[in-house]
Amino acid sequence: MTEKTKIRLEFPINCSPKVLFNRLSSASGLTEWFADDVKVKGNFFTFIWEGAEQQAEKTQHKEDRLVRFNWVDEEDSYFEFRISKDELTGDVSLIVIDFSDEDETEETANLWNSQIADLKHILGC
Repeated sequence: MTEKTKIRLEFPINCSPKVLFNRLSSASGLTEWFADDVKVKGNFFTFIWEGAEQQAEKTQHKEDRLVRFNWVDEEDSYFEFRISKDELTGDVSLIVIDFSDEDETEETANLWNSQIADLKHILGC
């Protein structure tokens, strides 16, 4: 098994943490921008892309601040969304934490850039 590289990306997002959090933590919100379809059973989310399924367990959930999904079929592999709000300026940022093989970090970052562009478009920001 190859060692995964941790990727941390930050995106300024011009909307309220509450609205953003719903798009990051619910099946309907994630279906709008992240996957073709999302099914939920308890804390288990099944993400569907072009007919392929991947299952993750929602292991952390802090309202309007953080959600983490651990991939069921990959040990110690997860992706996480953190919402950061600057106390002084009120600026909201979305921080994405993910893991990829070392030779795929740029490809993974590009994929997130594309996904977050879709999310911003849906949010109208």
